[in-house]
Amino acid sequence: MTQVNAIECKNVVKQFGDFRAVDDMNLAFEKGKISALLGPNGAGKTTAISMMLGLMRPTSGEIQVLGMPAGTKELRQRVGALTQDVRAADGLKVKEVLELFRSYYRNPMSLERLLDISGLHGDVKRKAASLSGGQRRRLAFAQSLAGNPDLILLDEPTVAMDIEARGRFWETIRALAGDGRTVLLTTHYLEEADAVADHIAVIAQGKVVAEGAPEKLKAQTALRTISFRATNAPEEQVWLTLPGVEKAECNGERIRLHAQQTDELLFTLMQSKWGVTDIEVQSASLEDTFRSLTASQTVHG
Repeated sequence: MTQVNAIECKNVVKQFGDFRAVDDMNLAFEKGKISALLGPNGAGKTTAISMMLGLMRPTSGEIQVLGMPAGTKELRQRVGALTQDVRAADGLKVKEVLELFRSYYRNPMSLERLLDISGLHGDVKRKAASLSGGQRRRLAFAQSLAGNPDLILLDEPTVAMDIEARGRFWETIRALAGDGRTVLLTTHYLEEADAVADHIAVIAQGKVVAEGAPEKLKAQTALRTISFRATNAPEEQVWLTLPGVEKAECNGERIRLHAQQTDELLFTLMQSKWGVTDIEVQSASLEDTFRSLTASQTVHG
C-alpha cells in the first residue's frame, strides 16, 4: 500500500539575513498519523511550522500540504493551527468566540464538540479575556478545530495547561487521529511526544538530525541500562569488557551498566559466578535520545 503524505518538505531553506533558520530540510509526515517535530530552542521548529501554514515563504525549496502548495487558499478550509501567540478575543464570550470561528468555514465542527474538547461547557458565558492562561489555551485549541480540519498543526500546544487539562488534550489528539486526521505538533514535553507520536523528527540548528518511530530513534541513539546487585563482583574494569557495555557505574554492591543491546549482556550476567540478583532493565528515554542527537549542535537563541 502506497504511503500518502499530508506534508512534504523538499530542500527547504529559510534565511533571515545571514542566519539560516531552516537549512535544506527534507521531511514528510504521513496522513492519518500523529507526528512530532522536536528540537532545542532556536532549532527552527516554529519557522518550519509557519512555512507549512503559508505564514512565511521559504527562501528556497518546496512545501506541499495535502497535495497543494503551502499557503493555498483552499488549505484554510482544511488545516487548523494552534500557534504560540494566540490572544483572547477582546470583549467576546467563550461561546461567541467559537461561533465566530465556526462561521469562517464551510463544514464547521459542532459547537457541542468544541466545548467538549475545550472543557469549557461551564464557561460559555464568560468573557474569553477573563479566562485563566490554561483555559485560554484550551479555547485556542478549540478555535483551531472550528473548521473540522483534516490536518492540525500545533506549536507547543500544552503550554500553561495543568496536568488534568494536558491529559484530556492528549486523549482528544488520539481521538482526532483515530478519525483519520493528521496531527503535527511541536512540544518541549518529550515524555508526551514519546507517548502519543507515531513518528518523530528531530531538528537542530535548522537541520534534520534524525527521524523515525520513537522506539526506533531510542534504539539507534541511546543506551539501555541494566542495574543489579553482585555479591561476588569482579574488579570494576571487567564490566567494560562485557558484550556491548559502554559505561559502568559501581556503588557498593549495586552495579549499573549502559549498553546498546542488552539481551546478550543479560545472558552473560546470568551465566556468571558473580552472584547477580535484583536485575532491572530500563529502556532509553526519549530525553536521553534527544540529548544525544542535539548535544553537538550549537543552539541559536
